[in-house]
Amino acid sequence: MKKLLIATLLAVTANAWAQGAATVTVKDAWVRATVAQQKATGAFMQLTAKADTKVVEASSSIAGVVEIHEMAMEKDVMRMRAMPALDLPAGKTVELKPGGYHVMLMDLKGPVKEGDVVSLLLVLEGKDGQRETLEVKAPVRALNAKTAKGDGHGGGHGPGPKH
Repeated sequence: MKKLLIATLLAVTANAWAQGAATVTVKDAWVRATVAQQKATGAFMQLTAKADTKVVEASSSIAGVVEIHEMAMEKDVMRMRAMPALDLPAGKTVELKPGGYHVMLMDLKGPVKEGDVVSLLLVLEGKDGQRETLEVKAPVRALNAKTAKGDGHGGGHGPGPKH
């Protein structure tokens, strides 16, 4: 038990250091829990880049396909589309949230349960073309969970925000 506690503390410390040293910081990451037979879910977070950067790829061991998606209103219909990259302007926080930008996890290899922690790998590319990989550990929240701000849009029921 003592070894497990020490290993966990070291992992948390190393993860905090790695995220602090990265060109992009991650805040309030989470993944929506699934119900039986559900084959897709979303991951949400706030990303802030120190310099102009973009997310060009994402992956996770829990999903066969991982893409960056955008939801937007088109002629009174909410549409979702995959994006080749997500721009992260220097110093500005880009929020990935239900009803907007998000990481789509598809072809899930099993259920995603509240209390689990999902590992996501984000491939970042700077203006100079240099790439780095950022690991994000995102806790899984219940389908009806509120977002970190408590606005209720973190649930899996109902449409996204109205425009």
